[in-house]
Amino acid sequence: MSMPPQRTEVLSESPSASESPERPHDLRGRVVVVTGASGGVGRAVVRELGAKGAKVALLARGTTGLGAAAVDVGAAGGVGQVYEADVADYEQVRQAAERVEAELGPIDVWINVAFSSVFARFTDITPEEYERTTAVTYLGYVWGTRVALDLMRPRGRGTIVQVGSALSQRGIPLQSAYCGAKHAVKGFTEAVRTELLAGRSGIDITLVQLPAVNTPQFDWVLSKLGRHPQPVPPIYQPEVAARGIVYAAEHPERKEYWVGITTAATLLAQRVAPALLDRYLARTGVDSQQTTEQPPSGVANLWKPADEADDYGARGSFDHRSHARSPQLWLSHHRRPVVLSLAAAGAAGLAMAVLRRRG
Repeated sequence: MSMPPQRTEVLSESPSASESPERPHDLRGRVVVVTGASGGVGRAVVRELGAKGAKVALLARGTTGLGAAAVDVGAAGGVGQVYEADVADYEQVRQAAERVEAELGPIDVWINVAFSSVFARFTDITPEEYERTTAVTYLGYVWGTRVALDLMRPRGRGTIVQVGSALSQRGIPLQSAYCGAKHAVKGFTEAVRTELLAGRSGIDITLVQLPAVNTPQFDWVLSKLGRHPQPVPPIYQPEVAARGIVYAAEHPERKEYWVGITTAATLLAQRVAPALLDRYLARTGVDSQQTTEQPPSGVANLWKPADEADDYGARGSFDHRSHARSPQLWLSHHRRPVVLSLAAAGAAGLAMAVLRRRG
């Protein structure tokens, strides 16, 4: 059975990128829900949304992190409102969403970011830890999507953005729970998207696949490793991811976005030589996810929020090794004029060649 071609956009990072030539969905004054808003990528996303003038509903568990995130949104130019909820609990998500609509207005965009994980070999993870990781990192997206659709469908419009990972298509050692959940998110999102397309719905759903990002995840994740966990280099700053996610919210018509050249390289390598990649990661994947630069933190947010009393912010402890920019974001935002310019240059070159031959 032949499948229709999938449109995938490769994004990366550039804080100076200008607006897309396409007409974006204007987020100014729009109500946007962000789960996992208190730290890491979610924290960077709400700051970016604040700069866009959005009304941002911040969902997470950590009181201190949430409060600081709301201040960030206001300082950036938006409106931030805090809603404490555990995304693994459907009723908490539903009730939070109802409060959002009552206090801020109809939800226009829902961005699922929240996740948790365990850094350990599969056989070292207890069934309870695996179940909890799956409940947050997979079912949290399911419940957020269901609640968003229940509210958006009567209005016939809305946008849902799922924040995924290159690990949604490529598993690596020490992250079996996270990889399994992200694979599930991708399959779930594709299924929902096809249903929305079949019903000619005015609601868009898109998936943003991220690279390794410098977030507090590696300072507060439950780890059973002997060394401090780290993202697989090369590492990107969370602001890079946030710009790609907010761009997707403004341009949700595409099925999937890839943020960063490493995401593209990983996913393409998985398509071309998956067995070879298995062997490569078996050799390098364990050591590349651990560092001796700092001792293990001893903090774990699997069961309780790490930012209940302390604000971790958006960035983790790998600033000195993280990339903050790349021309690829500019290129991806301007792909049409770039393609047209290249086509025009090619046509001009061909015309010159023909004229020289005739001469």
